[in-house]
Amino acid sequence: MSMNRLPAPLGLYITREKTINFMFEGQRYQGVEGDTIASALIANGQWLMSRSFKYHRPRGPLTMAGQDANTLVQLKSEPNVLADKHFIRADLEVVGQNYSGSLENDKDAKLSYAGRFMPVGFYYRAFYKPMGIWDKWEPFIRKKAGLGFADLTFKPVYHDKAYLFHDLAVIGAGPAGLAAALKAADAGASVLLVDENPILGGALTYHRFDVEAVRANELRTQLTENVLNHSNITILNNATCNGWFTDNYLPIIQGSRMYKARAKQCIVASGAFEQHVVFRNNDVPGVVMSSAAMRLMSQYAIKPANKAVVLTGNDDGYLCALELVRNGVEVPVIIDMRPSGANETLQKAVAQQGINVRLNATVYEALPSSDKKRLSAVQVHDITGKGQVSIGGVTVPCDLLCMSAGYMPVYQLLCQAGAKLSYSDDSARFSLTNLPKNLYVAGSANGVHELDAVISDGQFAAYQSLTSLGIPSSEPEKVLCAKQTNFPWPIFKHPKGKDFVDFDEDLQAKDIVNATRLGYRDVQLVKRFSTVGMGPSQGRHSALPTARLVAEATNRTVTETGVTTARPPFVPEKLANITGRIFSPHKYTSMHKRHLELGAHMIPAGIWRRPAYYGDPINRDKLIQEEAKMVRNAVGMIDVSTLGGLEVRGPDAAEFVNRIYTFGFLSQPIGKTRYAVLTNEQGVVVDDGVSCRISEDHYYITATTTGVDAVYREMTKWNAQWRLKVDIANVTSAFSAVNVAGPLARNVLIKVCSDVDFSNESFPYLAYREGSIDGVPVRLLRVGFVGELGYEIHMPSLFGEGVWDRLMDAGKEFEMKPFGVETQRLLRLEKGHIIVSQDTDGMSHPGELSLNWAVNRKKPFFIGSRSVDIVMARKQTRKLVGFKLDSKIIRPKEGHLVLANPDRPDCAITGNVTSSEYSSAIGANIGMAFVGVDQQEVGSTFPIRVDNGEIVMAEVVKLPFYDANNIRQEVL
Repeated sequence: MSMNRLPAPLGLYITREKTINFMFEGQRYQGVEGDTIASALIANGQWLMSRSFKYHRPRGPLTMAGQDANTLVQLKSEPNVLADKHFIRADLEVVGQNYSGSLENDKDAKLSYAGRFMPVGFYYRAFYKPMGIWDKWEPFIRKKAGLGFADLTFKPVYHDKAYLFHDLAVIGAGPAGLAAALKAADAGASVLLVDENPILGGALTYHRFDVEAVRANELRTQLTENVLNHSNITILNNATCNGWFTDNYLPIIQGSRMYKARAKQCIVASGAFEQHVVFRNNDVPGVVMSSAAMRLMSQYAIKPANKAVVLTGNDDGYLCALELVRNGVEVPVIIDMRPSGANETLQKAVAQQGINVRLNATVYEALPSSDKKRLSAVQVHDITGKGQVSIGGVTVPCDLLCMSAGYMPVYQLLCQAGAKLSYSDDSARFSLTNLPKNLYVAGSANGVHELDAVISDGQFAAYQSLTSLGIPSSEPEKVLCAKQTNFPWPIFKHPKGKDFVDFDEDLQAKDIVNATRLGYRDVQLVKRFSTVGMGPSQGRHSALPTARLVAEATNRTVTETGVTTARPPFVPEKLANITGRIFSPHKYTSMHKRHLELGAHMIPAGIWRRPAYYGDPINRDKLIQEEAKMVRNAVGMIDVSTLGGLEVRGPDAAEFVNRIYTFGFLSQPIGKTRYAVLTNEQGVVVDDGVSCRISEDHYYITATTTGVDAVYREMTKWNAQWRLKVDIANVTSAFSAVNVAGPLARNVLIKVCSDVDFSNESFPYLAYREGSIDGVPVRLLRVGFVGELGYEIHMPSLFGEGVWDRLMDAGKEFEMKPFGVETQRLLRLEKGHIIVSQDTDGMSHPGELSLNWAVNRKKPFFIGSRSVDIVMARKQTRKLVGFKLDSKIIRPKEGHLVLANPDRPDCAITGNVTSSEYSSAIGANIGMAFVGVDQQEVGSTFPIRVDNGEIVMAEVVKLPFYDANNIRQEVL
């Protein structure tokens, strides 16, 4: 165990008995369970952890809370890891980042001396001419400014998503958040409490709130015990609420899981970021925030230094000094930037500890050790004016400088919700206004810093939330906080520079000022020109000094200048968190149980589960061909309940359908079906289906499985504008449906539906009829999606399984069996019928799909009609065609690319395969593909690049592949 460890009860985060060995820069180190990489290294005296982005300066922890980029390190399988947030584990291998040679002796550290040749925005002015010069410079610059490397052999780990629903979400488990959660839970509300730290308590886990140093621990113990034992509170610790979206939709990342939480009310008690002082060499390892030093002592039981100096602009610096002395650190002096100093109680307390106080003074320069890797002393000067210091100063030896210029609210989530962050130049206070309904702020995020006031503020926010929820509760007294925490101008520019405003980007005070002198007066433009706030910490420490400098340089107030926009995510999130396995609700048709009993191989179809085919997946191709032969030669049945169903009723029903779809529907006869194509306002085909006219003012329309919800949404949206007299209902789940298809389909239907005449004369192709099966009312559509004589039977879902059983029983005489969706796709492909979203994409217009016949050019309007006319009148670049290949040739897969030239695999791509399958009826591999407009001639060939880069030549054929004259639909 390192000698830097302090005795218990310090060390809230660690378990001292469990030691862990890990590697850093090839050397073995020892930490304990609960240590982060940074805390374990500091416990072993290692402060240097990385190099800075631009000048490759030595960097060590600044906040010990993951609020800066100074601790970015490289793991074996992951770059850009925050060492002060990542917990150590056995045999973990860690190295520093962004150096050439070694971390200790970075060859690129000399870039620090070339700063004069790299002024702010130099890249915009240096690398744009002569033409093409950027291509030469880019590899060099990216190499010098690299921040780690990706392990391309890394095997992804499991990530998923879960969903939470609560009355109230409280973001932040500090004193305000704990008080808010308890009050709301006691009143009966369901509360979700989210905090980024491993244990609850926020500032109570490290901050000293009183001279005696007892209040914080007692209060934390009391509050956390009550919260942990409360049945109405769900706790997510080590979790980050990464954004705020409308209606309190909150993405919360906890390890490898992303929670998608929805709360009726939300309280943000996210606390405040401690702010640094700007002076020369304020980035030397050993220069830290006061809160970082207290975190090291309280949370990790680490003695951070032998001799420390405290630089402060508020009373909290005095409390930090007392805590340092309490834990064996010598504090020769507190440098207070204020002329009047702290309150009398604090002044007496530090005097009793032998700590000198120097008022109206600041650190003007930090002096690094000879090897530049650790602080050795600070140069102290008196303050003579705003940002001005005396000529002479004194040098104070120390190995730690704790600084606190004040606090800035953790405003990101609130501003994402539309809140306005304001700053008073007179009082140096922040305020947040314009909060949306059902969102509240509490604690130091609300500008409240005295502990009692913080707790009262949390309780008051809970009261407001409970009132909105309609839950009665007692109204607490709202306490105003008079504590002054922010020093108004903690910026002391040095003539030699290296006075850093933004540690992430190595930006100095002069860089911000020079950006304004170059004409970038708006803080948003300063951000983009200088890159301030664009690093990993996203302005947590740089936003306020930047706003102050821009305001000063442009003769405005900080309120007028504002701070840069806060956008989600709050912290970087891995793509794995976004794309990880999601909770996918499945819908089952009423015949689902029967499919399983028959051995169906189930696949997803949108949110539904459908049989792909029946039998062992090992025999997929054989089973599909057998099912297809059954349909062609006898009869089969498929469950098509997943088809979308839409009812349109009312006096204006015909007019409405006529406006929605491309074909003509005003004159559609009652008792007839009609193919219905839907285009969007850009003229792109987005859905299709069948329109059945049941009566003069009643249409029943089918839509695609995955598209019906969007079609329904579009219908309701358009009629909100048109105000036609119609009622629109999505009845997809209300109806189940089957398709009985094949030459013997009529024979099966005659046995079960005696009240319908199925003769060709009475029930012709594309007709609609109504009847009953064993007393169950059914709608019958004679359609031919699979190319054979076929009838779709739609019935109330309650009777779906019963009708399926009755039809299967009637079909036994004809050896009827069920077939799956993969077989259906093969049969429709043989007929050249497209599947929208498979054979189409986000740019497909009717002309490319040979659907001109389905567009009525005589009617005055349909959705997208003008765009259809425009895009179809343009010179066409591609066409959807049918193709075939010899069955002995490799069959292309859907998505394989169509090329312009078979002799050049690297030539232009002209299209892609959309459907592909082997057809026993044709005796060849068949499919559909988008090809270049000059490749569409029937009989011509075009190249397809298949697996392993091999090129096969496909022949363009006229569609359909099978039964070109539609004779099989007219079976008598």
